[in-house]
Amino acid sequence: MIWEEVLAKFKELFGDEGDIRVYFAPGRVNMIGEHTDYNGGHVFPCALTIGTYGVARKRADKKLRFYSLNFEQLGVLESSIEGLKPEKEADWTNYPKGIIWAFGEKGMQVDCGMDLVLFGNIPNGSGLSSSASVEVLTGYILKDMFGFDVTNQDLALIGQFSENKFNGVNCGIMDQFAIAMGKAGHAIFLDTATLQYEYAPIKLENAKIVISCSNKKRGLGDSKYNERRAECESALAQIGEVIGINSLGDLTEEQFEQYKSSIKDDVCQKRAKHAVYENQRTIKAVAALQNNDLETFGKLMNESHVSLRDDYEVTGVELDTLVEEAWKVDGVIGSRMTGAGFGGCTVSIVKDDAVDRFIEQVGAAYEKKIGYAADFYVVEIGDGPSRLA
Repeated sequence: MIWEEVLAKFKELFGDEGDIRVYFAPGRVNMIGEHTDYNGGHVFPCALTIGTYGVARKRADKKLRFYSLNFEQLGVLESSIEGLKPEKEADWTNYPKGIIWAFGEKGMQVDCGMDLVLFGNIPNGSGLSSSASVEVLTGYILKDMFGFDVTNQDLALIGQFSENKFNGVNCGIMDQFAIAMGKAGHAIFLDTATLQYEYAPIKLENAKIVISCSNKKRGLGDSKYNERRAECESALAQIGEVIGINSLGDLTEEQFEQYKSSIKDDVCQKRAKHAVYENQRTIKAVAALQNNDLETFGKLMNESHVSLRDDYEVTGVELDTLVEEAWKVDGVIGSRMTGAGFGGCTVSIVKDDAVDRFIEQVGAAYEKKIGYAADFYVVEIGDGPSRLA
């Protein structure tokens, strides 16, 4: 058991006395609906059985002691719950510290420090939301250890608030929501404008979800993420003058085509087109899944990638190579980039008898073209955060 190794490391570093608790929060993959969440559209993510393990214990003083098995070279990082603010030279502790700060901003003061050891088996910087996983995990730990009266949906909103205000990444709600609200065997069809959601069973007859990690590292805050968001806001302001809408997600494809000339900048118009069409693709994809029409779902995944490549321009040679090579493999139902882009991962639905061939063929072609290897994960859909011990 992974958590037992993390617990052993905690005891080695911080001793084994007191009330030591063990927790888990998943990573997530978004099946379709990319860059729609901050545009008031729909998303369709699911929690994974890979994620972040945490071992925590309250302290009698105000000290915070953090250690990550993923960043062992940094050693134990110490700070205090008093005067928390984002550090310019950010390390991974900015995520748990941001959550402690955000709880305080919401009127829930954490009145003593803690020792915390983490281990994530999500590849860092991969686009599977290792950062949101740490945020939801920390929130769940605070809820459990300090008795705060918050729901899992509250934890998602606190995580987003923390990432926006403490970490300076203008992210939408999808990542934290998918992780906090995960349900085994189901994806979450979420309307990000209203937070109305429904669980949709993912029935993959004789097929698997395969994550391909490009191993190109990226940071959200210093990527073009905030720039894309600003471009969409500019498009919304212009098109909103001629048709009364609150978000790009309010538009049908027909309405967009009718009024798109009001968006004067060509680039902003392309960004808005992606947001509108991707939202409609997501609605159609969930309907296809409900009709057990996996083939249509796969085609919509493929169309999503093309739009992200051509209209939103967030893919890059690494992700394009992974997807284009996937499309060549017999037995691939659909493949697209997932996450913010600029590196990270693709998600593919692959027939069982093609999984080994997929990994071998795509892996060889990728390494030949890009110069280093990709990693592949055959994943299961899991539950939200939990206390393990």
